[in-house]
Amino acid sequence: MQGTGNPGIVMAGGARPLGSGRTQRLFSWAQHGAWLIRGGRVVDPSQHLDHVADLLVVAGRVAGIGPGLAAPDGTAVFDAQGLVVAPGLIDVHVHLRDPGFPEKETLETGAAAAAAGGFTAICCMPNTEPPLDAPERIADVVTRSRHLPVRVYPIGTISRGRQGLELADLEGMAEAGAIGFSDDGDSTRDSQVMRAALAWSARSGRPIMAHCEDRALAAGGVMHEGEVSRELGLPGIPAAAEEIILMRDLELARLTGGWLHVLHLTTARGRRLVRAAKVEGIRVTAEVTPHHLLLSHEWVAGRRRFAGEAEVIIGPCPDPNAKVNPPLRTELDAVDLLAGLRDGSIDVVATDHAPHSERDKPADLARAAFGMVGLELALPLMLRLVARGELTLLEAIDFLSTRPSVLFGLPGGTLRPGSPADVVVFDPEAPWQVERATLVSRSCNTPLLGMRLQGRAVLTMVDGKVVYVDTDAVARRAGP
Repeated sequence: MQGTGNPGIVMAGGARPLGSGRTQRLFSWAQHGAWLIRGGRVVDPSQHLDHVADLLVVAGRVAGIGPGLAAPDGTAVFDAQGLVVAPGLIDVHVHLRDPGFPEKETLETGAAAAAAGGFTAICCMPNTEPPLDAPERIADVVTRSRHLPVRVYPIGTISRGRQGLELADLEGMAEAGAIGFSDDGDSTRDSQVMRAALAWSARSGRPIMAHCEDRALAAGGVMHEGEVSRELGLPGIPAAAEEIILMRDLELARLTGGWLHVLHLTTARGRRLVRAAKVEGIRVTAEVTPHHLLLSHEWVAGRRRFAGEAEVIIGPCPDPNAKVNPPLRTELDAVDLLAGLRDGSIDVVATDHAPHSERDKPADLARAAFGMVGLELALPLMLRLVARGELTLLEAIDFLSTRPSVLFGLPGGTLRPGSPADVVVFDPEAPWQVERATLVSRSCNTPLLGMRLQGRAVLTMVDGKVVYVDTDAVARRAGP
C-alpha cells in the first residue's frame, strides 16, 4: 500500500493518492469512488450493531460490514482504530438564514458547519427574508442546495408571510420539495389556520412543526421566568407560555388527525402533555435540543454548570449567548427531558442551530437576539451524556441519526449494505476548545465559548464522497 500525503489514509493496489494538506479542515468532496474504513467501532442502531468491524463503500453505497474485509484495487483505506463509525447525523431543525441574513449564515457556510459536526442531512427552517412561504422559494433553496456537501431539505411556512393569519400553499410547496411546514420563530396565531394545516397534514402525511409560544405571555421576556430571572432583575418567559400553545395544538391534532411535530420541547409539564397525547393515540412527535438537555437558566447568570453535574465554570453575566427561544429552563426540566428520551415521550434530538453575528448579541439582553449555534456542538454534548452513563452510544446515535431518518422519511440513518454511504467517523474522546477559530459556522454565538469538550467528527461522508476531514486529527493519529 502506498502513502497518500494524508496521514492515516492509504491506497490499495498502488492507486493515485488523494492529495495532501495536513492542516486543511474542509476536504474536497469529489475525490473517490471506493473506501475501506478499517477497524472502527461500528455503531448502527438500524441493525443493532455495536462492534469493531470494517466498512466498505463502493460507488456511493455501503458495500459491506464485517471483520477483515478485502479492499479492491484503487480503494482508499482509512484507519479508524479507536474511532466510532456511524450513520451520518440528521438534523430536522436548522436555521441557515438564507435568503436574507448572509452575515449570520448561508446555505454554504451552514452546510460546511453541518459536515464538520458529523451531519449528512439537515432541514432548514423558513424564517428567512423573504420567508419560505411559496413554491418558488422552496424550489430556489432546493436548486441552490444541489452542489452543497450535505443534503439540505427545506421546510415551508404554515402561513403566508409567516404571519399566522392565512394558510400558505402547502400543496405547492410540498411539490416543490418542502418536507414539512412550520412558522418557527413564532406560533401560528390563528387557531383556524393551524386547524387547516393539520387537516391538510392528515391527508398528505407531512408534518406540521409547531413552535409553541403564547406571544402575549412571552412578550418582553429574555429568559426563563424563575428565581434566576428575579435575581438578575430581567423579564422572564413563563413555562406556561409554551404549554398553553402546546395544549392548543395537541387538541387541534386530536380534532383533525394530522401529524403535529413539537419543536424544541423544554418543560417537564410539556413532556407529560406529549406523552399523554401519545397514549391517547394523537399523532404527535417531539424533539429536544442538546442545550435544553444539558444547560439551564443558570447559564444566563454566567454559572456554567451542566445539568446533573457539580462543576461550575464562571462565564459572562448576563450571557447574551445563553439567550435562546424557547429559553433555557430549570435543571429539573432538563433532567425530565432526558427521561423523556428514555420513555419515548420525545422522539428525536435536533439542534435548532440559530446563528447570529456578534453585533446581534450585545450584553444588553433586551437587545440581544434569541438563539445559539448547535451543528458542531450537538455530538460532543450528546457524548457527554454517554460518558456519564445516561445514554448508551447506540441510543445517542439513534436519536441523532436513525430515528430522524425513519420519522421524516429521509435518506441515511443506516449502514445497511446497499444504502447510501452517509457516514460519520468520530473520536468520542478527542478534547477540543470551543472558540471562534475551532468553529466552521459563520457565527459563534454559544455560551460554550472558551469551554473544553470531548468528541468530534474526524471524517464525514455523503453518498460515498468525503465532505469533511479533520486532517489535523488524522495527522496526530499517524504520529510524526
